[in-house]
Amino acid sequence: MPDQKKVLAGCLGDCVHVAGVTRFLAVAEDAGYETFFTGPATDLEAFVDAILAFGPDVIGVSYRLTPDNARTLLHDLRGMLDAAGVLGRARILFGGTPPVAAVARELGYFDAVFSGEESPHLVRLALEGQVVDEARLADFPQRAVERIRWKAPSPILRHHFGIPAQTIAPTVDGIARIAGSGALDVISLGADQDAQAHFFHPVRQDPRRTGAGGVPFRTEDDLVTLYEASRRGNFPLLRSYSGTADHIRYADLLVRTIQNAWCATSLFWFNDMDGRGPSPLARSIREHQQLMEWHGERDIPVEGNESYHWGMRDAPDVVVCASAYLYAHNARRFGVRDYIMTYMFQSPPMLSNGMDLARALAVVELTEAFAADDFRIWRQTRTGLLSYPVDMRRARAHLAQSMMLQMALRPHIVHVVGYSEADHAATADEVIESAVMTQEVIDTALRGNPDMTADPRIQRRKEQLIGETHRLIDAIRELGPGEDDPLSSPDVLAQAVALGLLDAPQLINNRYAPGRVRTRSIDGALWTVDAHGVPVDETTRIAAIRAAGDHVAPG
Repeated sequence: MPDQKKVLAGCLGDCVHVAGVTRFLAVAEDAGYETFFTGPATDLEAFVDAILAFGPDVIGVSYRLTPDNARTLLHDLRGMLDAAGVLGRARILFGGTPPVAAVARELGYFDAVFSGEESPHLVRLALEGQVVDEARLADFPQRAVERIRWKAPSPILRHHFGIPAQTIAPTVDGIARIAGSGALDVISLGADQDAQAHFFHPVRQDPRRTGAGGVPFRTEDDLVTLYEASRRGNFPLLRSYSGTADHIRYADLLVRTIQNAWCATSLFWFNDMDGRGPSPLARSIREHQQLMEWHGERDIPVEGNESYHWGMRDAPDVVVCASAYLYAHNARRFGVRDYIMTYMFQSPPMLSNGMDLARALAVVELTEAFAADDFRIWRQTRTGLLSYPVDMRRARAHLAQSMMLQMALRPHIVHVVGYSEADHAATADEVIESAVMTQEVIDTALRGNPDMTADPRIQRRKEQLIGETHRLIDAIRELGPGEDDPLSSPDVLAQAVALGLLDAPQLINNRYAPGRVRTRSIDGALWTVDAHGVPVDETTRIAAIRAAGDHVAPG
């Protein structure tokens, strides 16, 4: 290839640390460059001679020892390159530790300086002669599915962020800091409760609740300001949870102001049943279906967070799986084109890693059976909020081990849950730290992990859950013999809750659900049990519900 560009690189002086420079050359080779490595501990004369002989378009200089030694070495190199006529003829890049990189920047003759924290994408930009310390919007896809495909095989990273305060100012500053770090691909706005429930009804807002649970945005200008703060660094996407009232109007607001990357909604939650919205259960189900339809018509992805809300309330594994099946069924029926299925691991915390993975694999098979050309399914994983230890040292370890488990599912999106969340909402620095930790685990896993999904115990539990889930789904379907599609009927679904077919222990004394089901962790899985703690299969549980005949009125 006569027009093939060339890259030469080496470690100078007495530096023998070649890992960084060889990875740089690997990126160059992937970009189509011919490469030459001068080796470790290359003296300056030999380095300049190699440059003159090879004629590179790009020169890579690496030094990873002390800053004082680097200053002298790099000063001498500049003089020798100038004398040889190389300065200004080839682009010169430097890579080293952060303290040495700071020295290289001071000397001012390097076209780009890397300290080991940059992505391969930025290295590619430097090879092509583009500015790397001022990223361009065009370099980073601004739609969720495009961003997923662009970053593959690594999943895109998102994190919830919203500083509970009296104003949006701390969140604006934090978003700018997070975006500038390049640590996240998606920032999820954490709204306070009044923003979610009463944005369009200021008279219902209570100043005493301002900032409770997140950022108190109150106007469209607030949302635009939050979005503009993200227009730097790697230009992360923004998104926010759906409102708990005025659903379509709120969705339109988010799309117009923050270019909402995707919608997140459910079927059975964010309503009067869990106290987070005004709608009775059956009406709420229909509102969520309309929200799915609205986004599908606009080709905006929809995230289903249905199943993990059951899991957070200690529902048996079968109910968690069934709710995931029902949501996927409804998402496809109501026109969603790109469906983001969320898997919350370690929820509830008493699950073992093995049985947690088995349940997730069952959900994969149950939901991805709906996949089609017009219904694409993207996997999103996250750590269970309630599983984090309060001790920050243990919490950091928990985040890392949870992420390694999640990688067995090969997610397209990782919802990073900051290690501090058991104690306080993550600050911008804690978000960045958690994201960096997560990316390190992901990079390690992508190099090759043992296949945890092949464990026979995990496979047996997965198959068991799939069979039990289909029994439960059949029982729900039988509630609507006159319905065209019972599984998307709000009345049928509300009745399934009222009867206790879909139930959780934490729904006790709920006006819409009996809350009678008992669950226990047995060998790491969450089972329905009888009054004596003996596991109960779905056939037995369904028969008992039918025999009892009494239930709360569906909402």
